[in-house]
Amino acid sequence: MSKELLSRAELVMPGGVNSPVRSFRSVGGTPYFVTRAEGPHIWDSEGNRYIDYVMSYGPAIAGHCPPQIIDAIQQASGNGTSYGAPTLAEIEMAEEISVRVDGVDMVRLVSSGTEATMTAIRLARGVTGRDKIVKFSGHYHGHADSLLAAGGSGVANQGISGSSGVPASAVADTIVTPWNQIPELDKSIAALILEPLPANMGVVPPSENFLKDLRIACEQHGVLLIFDEVITGFRLTMGGASQWYGVQPDLWCFGKVIGGGLPMGAYGGSREIMSHVAPLGDVYQAGTLSGNPIATAAGLAQLKLLNASTYIKLEKTAERLAEGFALVFKDAGIDAVVPRVGPLLSIFFTDQQPSNFDEAQIAAENGVYPEFFHHMLKRGVALAPGPYEALFPSLAHTEEIIDQTIGIARDAAAEMTKR
Repeated sequence: MSKELLSRAELVMPGGVNSPVRSFRSVGGTPYFVTRAEGPHIWDSEGNRYIDYVMSYGPAIAGHCPPQIIDAIQQASGNGTSYGAPTLAEIEMAEEISVRVDGVDMVRLVSSGTEATMTAIRLARGVTGRDKIVKFSGHYHGHADSLLAAGGSGVANQGISGSSGVPASAVADTIVTPWNQIPELDKSIAALILEPLPANMGVVPPSENFLKDLRIACEQHGVLLIFDEVITGFRLTMGGASQWYGVQPDLWCFGKVIGGGLPMGAYGGSREIMSHVAPLGDVYQAGTLSGNPIATAAGLAQLKLLNASTYIKLEKTAERLAEGFALVFKDAGIDAVVPRVGPLLSIFFTDQQPSNFDEAQIAAENGVYPEFFHHMLKRGVALAPGPYEALFPSLAHTEEIIDQTIGIARDAAAEMTKR
């Protein structure tokens, strides 16, 4: 059935998919086609059930199909799907983000993380009157032209460093620098954008005091610091990575969790900076579906599920999974590290934790991950079909599910070492 669906899909969609990593290009084989999901599980078109750690790459932090979110969607959709006019839910979402994240006074809702990062860059340029931006190698900030240079995630999974169709002029003002090294900044640079905890080249944490030193360097040169918290926002803890690491940027970008599984993004910052956005200022950004009433309802319902106790539970779940994986690989004699920060973790098949994209790339491209991926998949565990992605355990992943996953990983590792 999967092969038949892929053949059908390939006739009408490039590669048969609507996002490249779903094609299984970096792991080989035929992608499964999901028919439904609930809790920690997904089911494919052939009736197979999998324990899911993709979890839509982050949005399903409460698990798949939680009743509170489904109820919110059903109630909101009964009032209409889109208005092109302000709604109360938009205000409530902006207020919720502002309350949870210190330093965010004003928010603009958009429809994706890409839109959020793209507009944050435009806003930084408008505020500073400068053109150049700095990003780190391996950090993925969506598919806007100027941000695709040396990106992680789906870009790296496809074996490309950028994209055809992006003119040299689009990236002429983009400076790419190695992660965990303080870049050279000057008065020509508008913004430094980064994932405060990179999770698109695997989880590669910042070195000690690195973010604080970046904050100081940006202040010295009048460079706006932008945290891309599309993954870490409301995932690491209540206030995201800025709370986790105790460092406030000038602008934040959010996505994934705040949409409750529906398309949603946001960018925000101080009242002074956000007042440059139209209609208050001359930095233009608009969107017909921005603040969509169904997406905001879903996102609000999800945020209400996330409090201090749920973040403790998420971290304990991720810790149990990471420690279990690490022990499995050690016992099997497989070189692997399982970095974890809070509820986020990933797997590198190497003997040392990567500290930058070059090191992560060596580990990701040694051919071990695809083998482990398929051993797990045939045993009923769905990991991301690419070695640069994180694992996303959710509130629906019980201790029993985690222990079941570790047992399956032990069987997979044993098979890998038979040869």
